[in-house]
Amino acid sequence: MAEQRFEVLLDGVPYSVTASPFEFNTETRYKVQYNGNEHIFTWDSSLGRLASIDDDAGIIPDNLELEIARKLQSSTRV
Repeated sequence: MAEQRFEVLLDGVPYSVTASPFEFNTETRYKVQYNGNEHIFTWDSSLGRLASIDDDAGIIPDNLELEIARKLQSSTRV
């Protein structure tokens, strides 16, 4: 899997997103960077989608987390 770059415009705020996949205990995770912030995304079975799991996950705007998850899931099979 290769690094992905995409632009997102949500509520008038532009985000430049870079997602780099990596393997952790046979599970694909993503190092996601947007506008200078870095988070780790992985599959969350309770949500049924990719979600941020790092200590600062609560600071990601909900709509941005959903859009990043949607883009990553549409480009790969989770």
